[in-house]
Amino acid sequence: MTGPTVTVIAADTSDGYAHDYFQSYSVVGLLAVVGVLFVAVAFGAGRLLRPVVPTPEKLLTYECGVDPVGEGWAHTQVRYYVYAFLYVIFAVDSIFLFPWATVFAAPGYGATTLVEMFIFLGFLAVGLLYAYKKGVLTWA
Repeated sequence: MTGPTVTVIAADTSDGYAHDYFQSYSVVGLLAVVGVLFVAVAFGAGRLLRPVVPTPEKLLTYECGVDPVGEGWAHTQVRYYVYAFLYVIFAVDSIFLFPWATVFAAPGYGATTLVEMFIFLGFLAVGLLYAYKKGVLTWA
């Protein structure tokens, strides 16, 4: 009694796979070139079609309809940058939390992702505690 016969057919993938691989990238490259050309044509058309009539009023620095007085240098308080930086940190935190919630529900990843996320949240808590101790979070 003989068993079932298995026939293996070897496909020539030496050139076909590489061709398909680079063809998919060529579509992305072509789309990028079309996008850059579209922007270049739009800027070029705007430059060719706009009226060019320089007057002394047009060459002045414009700030909210008020004529500029004094120098252009002004002091800016650093605390606004710190608030923006803290916002970016917690926005990135939320970007990491949403995928974590989807992976956490997958079987086999629960404990690992839970530990990783608590480590990540621990780092953020240390940063928030540091900002609180430095007095950055007090609005004066």
